Amino acid sequence: MIAVSFPRKWESKKQIPAFAGMTSKDKMKIIKATSKKLEKIYNRGQLRQLRVEEKVRKIIDDVRLFGDEALIKYTRKFDKVKLNQRQLKVSQIEISGAYANISPHFVSALKIVIENVNRFHRKQLRKSWRIKGTEGVVLGENYTPLEKVGVYIPAGTAPLVSTVYMTVLPAKLAGVKKIVLISPPDKNGYINPHILVVADLLKVDEIYRVGGAQGIGALAYGTKTIPKVDKIVGPGNIYVSEAKRQVFGMVDIDMIAGPTELVVIANRFSDPKFIVADLRAQAEHAKGLAILITNSKSLAKEVKSQLDGNNGYIILTKNLKQAAEIANKIAPEHLEILVQNPQKLLKEIKNAGAIFLGPYSPVALGDYVAGPSHVLPTQGTARFFSGLSVTDFIKSSHIISYSKKALEKIREPLEKIAGIEGLQKHVDSVKSRFL
Repeated sequence: MIAVSFPRKWESKKQIPAFAGMTSKDKMKIIKATSKKLEKIYNRGQLRQLRVEEKVRKIIDDVRLFGDEALIKYTRKFDKVKLNQRQLKVSQIEISGAYANISPHFVSALKIVIENVNRFHRKQLRKSWRIKGTEGVVLGENYTPLEKVGVYIPAGTAPLVSTVYMTVLPAKLAGVKKIVLISPPDKNGYINPHILVVADLLKVDEIYRVGGAQGIGALAYGTKTIPKVDKIVGPGNIYVSEAKRQVFGMVDIDMIAGPTELVVIANRFSDPKFIVADLRAQAEHAKGLAILITNSKSLAKEVKSQLDGNNGYIILTKNLKQAAEIANKIAPEHLEILVQNPQKLLKEIKNAGAIFLGPYSPVALGDYVAGPSHVLPTQGTARFFSGLSVTDFIKSSHIISYSKKALEKIREPLEKIAGIEGLQKHVDSVKSRFL
């Protein structure tokens, strides 16, 4: 559920870039599987925003050079909130006070969800391992958690409360020692109380009221107030995504996410009311991509009649196999398979962030309560990226241990290969062991 929210400064329709070649005037349209319009969908992630890149680079440079002073300046400029250095960090008093502004039923519901998320992600835990060869050879891999992780929680058009537990819980299970959360303040300078309560219940170490590209820059380079982290995770608007792209290498990131996406594969046996409901839910997200792929003309017409005026496409195919092929090329964030035997068609699916099988598995399940993280690859990157998991917060070190006898046995091929590469000192480093 990578929802894109735009800061007030950039909410003008003229300034928000079009997605996948679509504009606000586009309506749900039926196209054939052979249509050239599919290329716009396949290549939707190639759209570059040079003006955004330049603005973000300036913001990040300011944060790198001037630290908290730059954060305060940009918070005033973009969020219309005046803060001093001390107010950047959310106090424990404010966090405790947030509990008075939420329903007690929220906490009880949250506990159920937390257990679902933990149950899923526990299966992703990895153990260090060793293999022993002959003559004293020991090889292996050590898994260690990252030291510090920064979590970005959007709050531009709506506070993404669910993103707190969808990002923090996998990091906690991995054993991350310090988790820092940042989120932009509202017009009164506060962070949504539900975000604060969830973060507090999950024992997030520090919370800061800062957002946008400036927040990403602070996590990447560190300021006097906000610590530098090893990895940044969490969705955001186009400026946040661009900032993550620019700081990658200084820190790790989960992915560069774009607007949220849904592809539904259905046929004449599928219930159109479920399809319409899920595509309408997708339309709640700004600039989201909603697509129905079907081999049924009657279903396509019925769905279109109920969704006229919504951005998106209905793609007509010869059969379900072709539907799966097109879905693989789109590589969507969310894929629903609403045919009568979804498990059979699942075998044909290679590229999707999350796959929802059957009529009673709407995307909303994955967004909030099922368990897998809703931080998923978008813009076709499901071809090579995966959804956020415990493994994103773990790094590995290779272990190599040889005895003298084992080194002597492998010495000849080592020296020949190093000799071909012209690295004589490498050869000498081995020979020194036998002098």
